[in-house]
Amino acid sequence: MDKPETRKKETRKRETPIRETDEGARQLAKSLMRKARFGAIAVREPDTGYPFASRVAVATDIDGAPIILISQLSGHTRALEADHRCSLLLGEPGKGDPLAHPRISLTANARKVEPGSEEQARLRGRYLRRHPKAALYVDFADFSFYRLEVLQGSLNGGFGKAFELDANDVLLDADWLGELASQENAVVEHMNADHSDAVALYATVLCSAASGAWKLASIDPEGIDLVLNDAVARLSFPKPLEQPQDIRPTLVQLAKDARSRSGGENP
Repeated sequence: MDKPETRKKETRKRETPIRETDEGARQLAKSLMRKARFGAIAVREPDTGYPFASRVAVATDIDGAPIILISQLSGHTRALEADHRCSLLLGEPGKGDPLAHPRISLTANARKVEPGSEEQARLRGRYLRRHPKAALYVDFADFSFYRLEVLQGSLNGGFGKAFELDANDVLLDADWLGELASQENAVVEHMNADHSDAVALYATVLCSAASGAWKLASIDPEGIDLVLNDAVARLSFPKPLEQPQDIRPTLVQLAKDARSRSGGENP
C-alpha cells in the first residue's frame, strides 16, 4: 500500500495548473516581450531587503532580451547595482477583468551595458526607435542601458493557461545574429526613408492596424516590429530567416503580399 506522503505528492502532481509548454505558448511569450513598451520591474531594496517594484520603459535586443534605460537617481538602479537579480512583468490589461489578459513574468540578471561600446550604440538605436522621446535624455551621464539576461519565465495566457518557460523558449540563438544586428540600423533607415508605403502596408494590411505614418522599429530573425506613436504592431515572418541575406527578399515578398491583399499593384 502506498504511503500517505506518496499519495499526496502524486495528487499535487496531477493537480498542477502548469500546462506543457508548446509552440503556441512560446509564440505568445515572445509576442508579449516584443510588443511591450513598458513593464514593472521588481528588485530587492538594498537597505531593507524588501521587494521594490517600479515601472520601466522597455525595448528588446535582437534576440528578444529586454533592454531598459534607467537613471542613476532611480531607486531600482541603485538596487540593481547592489543585486543584479530582478523580475520583469510584461503584458497590458485590456477591457474587463485585468487577470483575464496574457502576461509574462521574467526572472533575469540585469547587466549594465558598457557606455560608448558598440553594443551600447546598437541598443541605443533599437531603444530610440521604440521610444523616440527618450532622445531628450538618453545621452545624459546618469542614464545607462541595462540588458536583462533572462533565466526563466512564468507565462499566464489567461484563466487556466499557465506555462513555465526557460530562456531557450523565449530567446533566439543563432550564430549569425551579430551579423544581422550589424546590418539592422541601415536596413531600418532605408525602409523608413525610401519605402514608407510598404512599411505602412505591413502594419495596416498584414497586421490589421489603424492607418497612419507607421515606422519600422526593429528586425529580428522571426519578424519585424512597427510603431506609430504609442502603438506597436508585430509582424511575424512566414518562416524564420536562416541567414542575414534573407531579410531583403523577405521584406520584398511581404510588400507584394500586402499590395495584393489591398488590391494594389506589386512593387
